[in-house]
Amino acid sequence: QVQLVESGGGLVQPGGSLRLSCAASGSISSIDVMDWYRQAPGKPREVVATFTTYGSANYRDSVGGRFTISRDRAKNTVSLQMDSLKPEDTAVYYCHAGGYAGTRWRDHWGQGTQVTVSP
Repeated sequence: QVQLVESGGGLVQPGGSLRLSCAASGSISSIDVMDWYRQAPGKPREVVATFTTYGSANYRDSVGGRFTISRDRAKNTVSLQMDSLKPEDTAVYYCHAGGYAGTRWRDHWGQGTQVTVSP
């Protein structure tokens, strides 16, 4: 099993910044990908930032240029630096890790951290 613990959410004014962090523990050798999703009230969960197969960062259009994902494989962490935050960024942000356990792909999720952007 893989455990993911997120930190760094909170309340921030529009234009402000937050940094989310996620630490993985447990069967970390089975982790292939680590990335960030979010879910706003009444909306489906959506990917925010991830890495391509070649290791370059990939962002949903609405956050490109404002968010930066980074991963430290040695520390088993993934972070999301969020700048120039907008009210529409308000959501619960989830850390996700995926990888093969044997021959089966497994997805793991953190508990989520609330990000609220409001004046």
